[in-house]
Amino acid sequence: MKRLFDILFSFCAIILLIPVFIIIGIWIILDSHGGIFYSQIRVGRNNRDFRLYKFRTMYTDSDKQGLITIGDNDSRITKAGRIIRKYKIDELPQLLNILVGDMSFVGPRPEVRKYVNMYNAEQLHVLDVRPGLTDAASIKYRNENQILAQQTNPDQYYINVIMPDKLNINLQYVHTHTLCNDLRLILLTAKTVFFDK
Repeated sequence: MKRLFDILFSFCAIILLIPVFIIIGIWIILDSHGGIFYSQIRVGRNNRDFRLYKFRTMYTDSDKQGLITIGDNDSRITKAGRIIRKYKIDELPQLLNILVGDMSFVGPRPEVRKYVNMYNAEQLHVLDVRPGLTDAASIKYRNENQILAQQTNPDQYYINVIMPDKLNINLQYVHTHTLCNDLRLILLTAKTVFFDK
């Protein structure tokens, strides 16, 4: 049932949002040099790598300076990118990931291999389900960039504090998820993005 929901709603959303994709694409091209999309290898269900897509919000090759984005004033983020990120518009291309089965609307957010390699045996169970466009941990840490900007060593703070807490939240989801709970998280995400500023 969950997979059927993902296929139907991601397909409908992609069709409806084609004009938005075109407008955002033109905006990105006019704002800075580089392509419209950014892709990165993430770890999905059953510990398999897949290519995740986003709208590009940083200058080209910015990820070579680090995987973590620090605060809203990160100099790597383009002018258009700041607004696109604020309303999570950069995540919309992941509807394609959902449609092909790499992701779901709701599930643990997919991490890069660097961090997954640090998981213990219990934490690896977050990979028992498809990763999601949103999850309870993302809602709790919606201001993660600002939190990291206040740390002297953002990467270590993420590894030692934020990542373990996110994994605990996501493990609870893995063991208790239902379609009704997924719908609740989707609505809560929309509320967080558009109203909790």
